[in-house]
Amino acid sequence: MFEPAYWSESYTVPGYSGGRGATLLVQHEDMDWVLRHYHRGGFVGRFLADQFIWLGKHATRPFREWDLLYEMSQQGLPAPAPVAARYVRSGAWYTADLITVRLPDVVPFSNRLSEAGVEPQVWTDVGRCIGRFHAAGYFHADLSTHNLQIDTANRIYLLDWDRGGKRPDGNWRQRNLDRLHRSCVKISRDGLKFQADDWQALQAGYREYCS
Repeated sequence: MFEPAYWSESYTVPGYSGGRGATLLVQHEDMDWVLRHYHRGGFVGRFLADQFIWLGKHATRPFREWDLLYEMSQQGLPAPAPVAARYVRSGAWYTADLITVRLPDVVPFSNRLSEAGVEPQVWTDVGRCIGRFHAAGYFHADLSTHNLQIDTANRIYLLDWDRGGKRPDGNWRQRNLDRLHRSCVKISRDGLKFQADDWQALQAGYREYCS
């Protein structure tokens, strides 16, 4: 079930569930799933596109992300629920895949910005979403407008928890927010709508959970 060829009826969406490379949207019985193959980025990715060094089963990226998503789902946090994970070991290296439950009717938050901008209440809800994760101690390794997702009812979700983790209170919270702010500024240079008032609305929602 981790092989794309297994699914006769499926389609790919670039970056649907965060991370690099395309993801596969599949249907199993009455359930909608997302199948993601792990890819490397940056300079190393030029040479090892999807290979990771073997440090033991429980250190593999899909198992670590699965465990994290399971914890979050038990707490009712707005992240995709995990279904299955696998690694395929080859000597000192392994490749990896993850299946999660597909969140219905979501698009990247960056897409919504590009279409018509976002009203202040939605920015506040984005802040609340992030605040809930931070208050529970969850660190996101790539907090960006692409990994934030929004559905047709303006509910906010946070995807792609690869390399994320749980941490005690610390400066990582502000560094996470700073990373998101840079993402907002970056896309605003491409003609998308992002103003100082938007960020203030986000911070107001965030402070409801994290002072």
